[in-house]
Amino acid sequence: MDFALTEEQQMIQDAAREFAQNEIAPVAAEFDLSGEFPSETIRQAGELGFMGIEIPEEYGGSGLDSICYVLMMMEISAADAAHGTIVSVNNSLFGVPLLEFGTEEQKQKFLRPVSSGEVNGAYALTEPQSGSDAATMRARAVRAADGSTYTLNGKKAWITSGPVARYMVVFTQTSDSDGNELGISAFVIDTEEPGFVQGKTEPKLGIRASATCEIELEDYVCPAANRIGEEGQGFKIALTVLDAGRVGVAAQAVGIAQAAYDAAVEYSRERKAFGSAIGSFQAIQGKIADMKMRIDASRLLTLQAAWAKQAAKTSGARNTLNSSIAKLYASETAMFVTHQALQIHGGMGYSKELPLERYFRDARITEIYEGTSEILRMVIGRTETGLR
Repeated sequence: MDFALTEEQQMIQDAAREFAQNEIAPVAAEFDLSGEFPSETIRQAGELGFMGIEIPEEYGGSGLDSICYVLMMMEISAADAAHGTIVSVNNSLFGVPLLEFGTEEQKQKFLRPVSSGEVNGAYALTEPQSGSDAATMRARAVRAADGSTYTLNGKKAWITSGPVARYMVVFTQTSDSDGNELGISAFVIDTEEPGFVQGKTEPKLGIRASATCEIELEDYVCPAANRIGEEGQGFKIALTVLDAGRVGVAAQAVGIAQAAYDAAVEYSRERKAFGSAIGSFQAIQGKIADMKMRIDASRLLTLQAAWAKQAAKTSGARNTLNSSIAKLYASETAMFVTHQALQIHGGMGYSKELPLERYFRDARITEIYEGTSEILRMVIGRTETGLR
């Protein structure tokens, strides 16, 4: 068993760290405060090949492996989790369904410009009344009599990059069976076409620079050629995408936790109380030990999930268990570590003069999106027992 990174993986990690610390970290607080989308740094990420790092070069990507992806995500997210979210959506939620299930024409038309960073992609599964229970979606796609187009109607909620995305993967019912996962299909739409309506932008607690909104489709006419996979295959596509996406969220959580941990260790060395550095106090050392153990375990679980994801590309197997374990543990670690790091900083940790409170707010979403902790525990339990 070899835990060493390859030369290529080390190069990507170094490049991502340099970019994140030099370009993203200095502006992270500003964009968190304003909630504006960081167009310039995201454009730079595209130029570096980070917006489609696992996508083959013939489709505009970098053609690298899943380990490279999570290493990059950890470094970007350590500088700013909002940037990590934007990068993750392009790579996983938009890129995977087209790469795995799309036609050659779809890959060239939609995947290439998003993977290269020319435009942004998004993923629309959640609806106002359906989150974890995604199969109960109400959005509908009705096929024309001649079969050439579908007319889409419905609302979607919590669409990351929705306000800035040119292309979007959208899931709708294509049968009359309400709440039946077998009736769901996937489409890729152009947000500049008639019938696409952008709704309110969400005023979020954290990852504020990753623009999030509701969307509405009002008699949106989508060519049948833009359907991804077969009719009724949408739920399978959605689950495959979430398996991949959870690996990215796990990496994001590790990055957030590492940034908070580094800040806490540095502060514990510098802050004096009762005549000594607070890092010499047993209570603080205990916190640091617990933080370090959980981060290292989370990193290993995430790298294992990335390795399994890469292997699944050849075997065609699902990566559900590994990705769920990594995402669950890493996200809860991010919350634990940011909580402890803020406590070590005391009052200063509560102030916006330091990034600790931002790390704390950003960590919270990792326990919610792309599978809540509760859902992931259910997924893991069902997988292990074989019972539903």
